Amino acid sequence: MKNILFIQSSPRGSQSLSQKVAQSVVDDLRAHYPNAKVVVRDLAEDPPPHIGLPLVTGMHAPPEKRTPDQAKAIVLSDALIDELLACDVIVIAAPMHNFAPPSILKAWIDHVVRAGRTFSDRANGPEGLVKGKRAILVLSRGGVYSNGPAKSFDFQEPYLRTVLGFIGITNVDVVHVEGVANSAIGPEKAIVAATAQSKQILARAA
Repeated sequence: MKNILFIQSSPRGSQSLSQKVAQSVVDDLRAHYPNAKVVVRDLAEDPPPHIGLPLVTGMHAPPEKRTPDQAKAIVLSDALIDELLACDVIVIAAPMHNFAPPSILKAWIDHVVRAGRTFSDRANGPEGLVKGKRAILVLSRGGVYSNGPAKSFDFQEPYLRTVLGFIGITNVDVVHVEGVANSAIGPEKAIVAATAQSKQILARAA
């Protein structure tokens, strides 16, 4: 059985193009793995707080010496990390906000990228501890950033690839839902192209 973690990060909810395409990816994964368990983490509906002093200091304090605020912050971080560690495949749906991922997705990342749990500090440098997993990123953009003159403005895909690789997730595929605000492409064509791309990705991995 495969465990699938579905991370949603668009404030548009069910109207989000990244979420619509990512849902089709999850549906295709479930068709391939009929007994798959899917855990949905909707960051827009239930946003994790941005990192504050309780988590920063609590990470370095022994459990028995943590304050109530520190303990509460660590409990949430641990819960998000446990979800990640329990999955075999993580599907992340993310729109581009000002050339980068949404801040709520960055907040989730700040909770799960934690020394001692998802990476370790070693003499020869950090090592990711979240290994043997697959990530599928469904990234929506108003323009075209995967190639062409706007590629240098893309801080969404490179950042997500880098941070996932840092914690050990190097098997990463990306589905681009792009050009949705481009008059020559638009939402419908962008979804059709993205869906075809996702089918190819899943077929290669089947």
